[in-house]
Amino acid sequence: MAVAIHIKNTKKQYEDNVVIRDLSLDIEPGELFTLLGPSGCGKTTLLRMIAGFNSIENGTIAFDDLVINRIPVHKRNFGMVFQNYAIFPNMTVYRNIEYGLKNKKLPKEEIAKRVEEIMETVQITQYKDRYPDKLSGGQQQRVALARAIVVMPQVLLMDEPLSNLDAKLRIEMREAIREIQKKIGITTVYVTHDQEEALAISDRIAVMNKGDIQQVETPERIYLRPYNTFVADFIGHSNRVEGTVVGAGPEGTRIKLPDGPDITVKGVRPLAAGTEILVYVRPEEFMFVREGEGMKGTVQVKRFLGKYVQYIVDCGLGYNVEVTSEASRVEDIHQEGETVYLGMNVYKINLFDKETGTTLIEGVKSNV
Repeated sequence: MAVAIHIKNTKKQYEDNVVIRDLSLDIEPGELFTLLGPSGCGKTTLLRMIAGFNSIENGTIAFDDLVINRIPVHKRNFGMVFQNYAIFPNMTVYRNIEYGLKNKKLPKEEIAKRVEEIMETVQITQYKDRYPDKLSGGQQQRVALARAIVVMPQVLLMDEPLSNLDAKLRIEMREAIREIQKKIGITTVYVTHDQEEALAISDRIAVMNKGDIQQVETPERIYLRPYNTFVADFIGHSNRVEGTVVGAGPEGTRIKLPDGPDITVKGVRPLAAGTEILVYVRPEEFMFVREGEGMKGTVQVKRFLGKYVQYIVDCGLGYNVEVTSEASRVEDIHQEGETVYLGMNVYKINLFDKETGTTLIEGVKSNV
């Protein structure tokens, strides 16, 4: 039976350095939950606190209703997968996987049954008699995953498990991890700094920065409706344009942009005329329009990427903006040095308070 993880007011501090500060979080049973953030944000520290490798200075961590703060590591019912695999080089695949079960002193018949089942699940049965040095990185990671799951833990913890693999193997393994996790239904906490990886496999994501959680949401809402400028800047790429509120009416909030016509955005929190705001536009949310319908700019760089064309455009903002457009027709591709006009998809852009950096879009929450 999958368990929930409840983290309440936890703190981790090394002398004067506070790594985790008064952090609270609830992870649902059977959820693949990702801790995402830049290096040094505290995500691995939090994972190690759940495992018991790091002490907790304040607060509680519980599996369902059982507070585990004082439970020793070896008595916490979790499995862990590390980025360096941590499998025994002197044991075959089969022996690696059965190791934890033998430590539990289970009957031989049950051990054999479980090992065979998990090897089939992670698709490594054909490698059962091989040693780790005869396996690829992806195959070794499958062994590590099987060894962690075969003991039937309540929780699976994964610390940057794909960072040592090449790009093609990372994609293959993240799909395998997602499929296996859903098939088994185990509550999983996954740590990564790779945004694409997190978006591809997670049920929900917690974006962390400097020991705090900035936002907890589904991958699509994290990307499309970030709670603050940190999340917007960290997830993918966004162009930042300064704007000023002109007024509001039944059709929405009217915003003046530099060197272009006003835009009207619906679903914006009440703002006084004259309020300065930040408009965040992802490259794919720009569109090329006719003269007078958008910001005037000059194409500085054109990169043809097959299905898409990436442009770097100087709109006189003091910095260039990035635009991504479908390469549907050769005639529609703009060339370097060409004058263009950029409109925005007002249903997708995000607006933020210039002082606090928090969203101005109604209904968007941090869920922290």
